[in-house]
This record gives sequence, structure tokens and C-alpha cells, in this order.
Amino acid sequence: MLRIEKLNQYYGGSHILRDLSFEIPAGKVTALLGRNGVGKTTLLRVLMGLVPTRTGEVKFFDKDITHAKPYERAQAGIGYVPQGREIFPRLTVEENLRMGFATLPRGARVPERIYEMFPVLRQMLGRRGGDLSGGQQQQLAIARALASDPKVLLLDEVAGGLTEHECAALVALIKDIRQAGISIIWIEHIVHALLAVVDRLAVLHGGAILAQGAPQAVIRAPAVAEIYMGIEADA
Repeated sequence: MLRIEKLNQYYGGSHILRDLSFEIPAGKVTALLGRNGVGKTTLLRVLMGLVPTRTGEVKFFDKDITHAKPYERAQAGIGYVPQGREIFPRLTVEENLRMGFATLPRGARVPERIYEMFPVLRQMLGRRGGDLSGGQQQQLAIARALASDPKVLLLDEVAGGLTEHECAALVALIKDIRQAGISIIWIEHIVHALLAVVDRLAVLHGGAILAQGAPQAVIRAPAVAEIYMGIEADA
């Protein structure tokens, strides 16, 4: 569904992503794991078109979107929840949700399914985003991305700063999103949250995919264990 071929990306003189080839299957949750600075967030920003692709190709349902603008990718069906949520704190919950309508026809309304998935947001439509709790803000950020009915959702460390209860609620939400047929690419440092719902795991190291496949097989792979000591214990 979403395929990256021989992707190279740089920051200044640093070669961040190196001939990266990676495919995201439809209807699955694919987690991307790696230490800080290996290019995980850069990859998501490239997929969303926020960072221009230096070399390589990005294909979505076999259509080349390598040079497509962010709004064109959103129109095609790619949703994005950035690290830090980036909601608008002075706008109401409803106004924040409407910000996800940029690619929809004029006069579009919040789909009822959004309120079914996020009932707390229906109760807080008139409240400012900045007045919500961390978990509620995270729900708002994800709901805003889902408002445009994406086919694939990019999640960048959405469990960061959440309580154990909020993290469990997030995992349940991810399962609901997957059941709705939406593919997910999820970057996260909280490994146990990933393993509770992820279908495939890929480990990024040195700007390339070190290992990928079934989660338990990947975290037990010798090459992964050697570099990411303690990951299995955390799981």
C-alpha cells in the first residue's frame, strides 16, 4: 500500500536515511523502533511531505507521491499525528477537529464515527484544547487526523506523557482504528504499548532497516538484541 524505495535523506552534512526501502501492508499496525536520532521522525515527515525527498521514491497504492505536497498526500488518504500533538490550545475542541477538514468539501461536518470513537470529545466541543488533560489532547490530535477519513495514519510517539491508564486506553483505540481498516505506522519508545497491538515491527539503525517482521521474532533477533540491550525485558 505505502512503499518507500531507496530513500536517502540528509540534515546538513549528516546522512540520516540511507537507501531505505520499506513497505507498509494494508490494514496492519506497523511499529518503527530505534534509538533517538536514527531518522524515525524524519521518515514520517518525508512520508507526509513535510520534508522534501532528497533521493528515492514514495509510492501510495502504486501512485508516485514522491514530490506531492502535504495537502495532496492528505487528500490521497494519509493522516499524521506529530510528536507533541500540536493541537491549537486557544481553539475549541470543535474548531480543532475542523482543522482536519482542510482536504474535505466546504461545509463538511465532523463524522459521527469520530464521536463514537472519542465520546469524551463530544462532551467538550466548546472547551479550549489547551484546557484538556494530556490524554484528552492526544485523543483530539488523533481524532483531528481521522476526520479526513485517511487510509493510513502516521503516529509519532503518541503515548509520550500519558499515564498507565491513558496508555491502555490508547492501545484500545489503536485496535479500533485497525479494525476500521486503517493502516498505521507507529513510532514509540514505550515498547510494551507497541507489542500489545502491533502486527509488524521494524527496527531502524544507521538510517536503514536492521530487522523487520513479527514483533517477538524481531526483538529476539541477535542483531537487534546486541544493539538494543534490555528491549525484551521492557516488553
